[in-house]
Amino acid sequence: MSRQAVSKWERGESVPDVLILMQLAELFGITVNDLVCDPNALPENSDSKLEKAMTQVSEKALKRKANKNVIQALSSTLVWFVALLIFVVMSSLDIPRSWIAFLYAIPADAIVQLSLRSAWGDFRWNKTLISILMWGGLLSLYASLKLFVHVDIWKLFLLGIPGQMAIYLWFRMYRKRRKEEQNG
Repeated sequence: MSRQAVSKWERGESVPDVLILMQLAELFGITVNDLVCDPNALPENSDSKLEKAMTQVSEKALKRKANKNVIQALSSTLVWFVALLIFVVMSSLDIPRSWIAFLYAIPADAIVQLSLRSAWGDFRWNKTLISILMWGGLLSLYASLKLFVHVDIWKLFLLGIPGQMAIYLWFRMYRKRRKEEQNG
C-alpha cells in the first residue's frame, strides 16, 4: 500500500480492503471484528506495530505484483519461443514463408495475456488485448491466404472496422454500467 493510502486510513477518509484487514488482524492476533470495532484492541505501542504491519502488507502486495509481472513476461516469452521454434523447424525443412509463425504469435500472445489478466481480475488492458487479438488474427489469416492459397483478399481487413467499433462500444457500455453501480 502506498503512504497516501495509509494516510487516508489514518485520517478516516477511506478504509483498507477486507484482505488487508484480515492480514492486519492476523498479524496482531485479533479478529477483524476487534480491529474494526474496538480501537483499544490493538496491543500497546500499536503505532510502531501498526506501521510495521502496514509496511509488511505493502511489501507483500508489491511482491505479488512483481510476481504477476514476471509470470506475464515468462508467458509471453514462451509464446514467442514456440513461434521461433516453429520458424526454425519450418525453415530447416525448407518450407517457404516460415516467418508466418511470428504472425500467429501475435494473437496467441494476446490470448495468453488476456487470460492471465482476467484470471487475476485485472481488466484494465482487456480492450487493447482484444483489439490486438482481432487485428492479429485478421493479419495472420490474410497472410496465410495470400502466401499459401495465393488469394489477395485485402477486404478481410474491413471486418476489423465493425469489430473494433463493437469492442469500443462494449467497453463503453461496461464503463457506464460500472459508474452507475458506483453512484447507486
